[in-house]
Amino acid sequence: MVKLVGIAGSIGDESYNRMLLQFISKHFKKDVDIELLDINDIPQFNEDEDDGTNEAVLDLARHISGADGVVLATPEHNHTVPAAMKNVIEWMSNNLHPFTGKPVWIVGASYYTQGSSRAQLHLKQILESPGVNAIVMPGNEFLLSNAKSAFDENGDLKDARTVGFLESVLKKFLTFMKVIDMMDAPDPKNAHEEDMEAKHPVNTTVEGVDPNDPEWVEKAAEKTHAASGGDYVKLDRGLLTVDQLNWFLNSMAGELTFADDNNQFIYYNHNADAPQMLAARTPDQAGSSLAGVHPGRVVEHVKQVIYALRTGQTDVVSMPAQQGPNQHVMHYYRAMRDENRRYRGVNELVIDVMPVIDYYLKATGQKLVKDPDAKPFSPITGLDGITGASKHSTPGTDATSGASAKGDDKPAETDATTSASVEEAVEAAKAPEVDATSGASEETTEAAPAAAPTPAPEPEAPEADATSGASEA
Repeated sequence: MVKLVGIAGSIGDESYNRMLLQFISKHFKKDVDIELLDINDIPQFNEDEDDGTNEAVLDLARHISGADGVVLATPEHNHTVPAAMKNVIEWMSNNLHPFTGKPVWIVGASYYTQGSSRAQLHLKQILESPGVNAIVMPGNEFLLSNAKSAFDENGDLKDARTVGFLESVLKKFLTFMKVIDMMDAPDPKNAHEEDMEAKHPVNTTVEGVDPNDPEWVEKAAEKTHAASGGDYVKLDRGLLTVDQLNWFLNSMAGELTFADDNNQFIYYNHNADAPQMLAARTPDQAGSSLAGVHPGRVVEHVKQVIYALRTGQTDVVSMPAQQGPNQHVMHYYRAMRDENRRYRGVNELVIDVMPVIDYYLKATGQKLVKDPDAKPFSPITGLDGITGASKHSTPGTDATSGASAKGDDKPAETDATTSASVEEAVEAAKAPEVDATSGASEETTEAAPAAAPTPAPEPEAPEADATSGASEA
C-alpha cells in the first residue's frame, strides 16, 4: 500500500487543518496509509544550532524520507503560510533534505471563503525552491472554506460533494506519484547503455556518501538516520525489528544479494565469511557499483542480463556455477518490481541444490540415470546472447554480481559470485550439456559432475523419466 505522511502547519490545540488530515487518513485508509506527524516539538530554526543532534528534527526527517509522498495541510495567516509550517521547511532544507524529489500534495482549510488559496500558492513556491526541491502536484487544489461548520461531531466532512471532490484529487495525486516515480527510473535504450558505474541516482540512492568507501554501510546509515537494532520496521505483512530482519535473512538456506535499479550493490546476507561462501562477498563491497565489483571482461555480459531484467524480456535468469560430485550450485537472478511495476533492482539467490536432490533420491529410493531422449539445455533459453553464451553451452560466469575480491589485474581471476576462475568458466562452457532438473549431463550418471574429466559408466538401471532424470522405479 502507498505510504504517505501528513503534516498540518498549525501547532494550536484545535486545528481544522489537522482535522482535515485526520479525516483523509481515516476515510481513505483502504487506498493509502497516511501517518500524521506532529511538529509541536520542532524548535525555532537557527542555522547555528543545526548540528544534526535534535531528535525531534531527525525523527521528522526520517519519516518524510521513508514515505512515498507527503500531504501538507496549511492554514493561511496574513495571506501566507503560518510560521510553524515555514519553520519546519527551514529545518528540512538546511542540513537535511528529505523533501528532495518527494511528491507533495497541498490541501488547506480556513475559516472563511478563500480556503487558504494564497497560502497554498506561496507554499508551492517555497517547496520548489533550491534546497527543498520537492515536486508539488500542480493545480488540483483542495480549498476547504468555512471550516468551522464543515465537520460534524465525529470529525467527518458533512458535505458529500466535498468528500467526492477530495477523493478525486487524492486519486490524481496517487497517479501523479506514479508518474514522478517512473520519470525517476533509469531508461537505457539498449544493453550497452546500462550504467554500471551507478552514476544516475534514483529516489532510493543515498547521496553524499562515496560508493567506494569501505564503510559505506555505516556512513550511509548515519546520513539517513536509518533504523537499527531494536527499531521496528513495518513490512507488507509483518512488523520486525532490524535485528530480527538480520537474523531472518542470515538464516536463509541460500546466499542473497541485492543490486538496486541504479546498478549499485547495496546488500548481501552476511551469514559466513567470504572463504566459506558459495559466492564470495566481502563487507567492504557493499555500496560499490556493479562495475566496481566485476572483472572488466564480464561487464558487457552483466549489462545484457540487467537490461533483460529491467526491460521485462524475462523476470528470471538462472544458470549453474560450480559443479562437482557432491555440489551443484545454482544462481537465480530475479527482477524486483514495485507496486507500479517499475524495475527496482535484481535479487540474486545462490544455492547448492545437491542436498535437496540427495534427500529426494534417498527418500524415494531413486537415483539419477542418463536420459537418452534429453535435448540440449541452455539455462537462458530464449535469451541467447545475454551472457554471451551459445544456446548449447553452460555458462559458468555469474552474470549479475560476479564480484571479484581481487581486482582485474590478477591471474586466474576469481569471480566472487561463482567462486570460479575465468579459466574454469571457459571450461565449464565446454562441458557436456547439463540437465536442468537433475544436474546430470547427457554423458554422466548417478549424480556424477557434469564437468567431470572422465564420465562415469552408465549403470544398469530402469528406464529414466525424461523430465527429472530419475527412474520410475
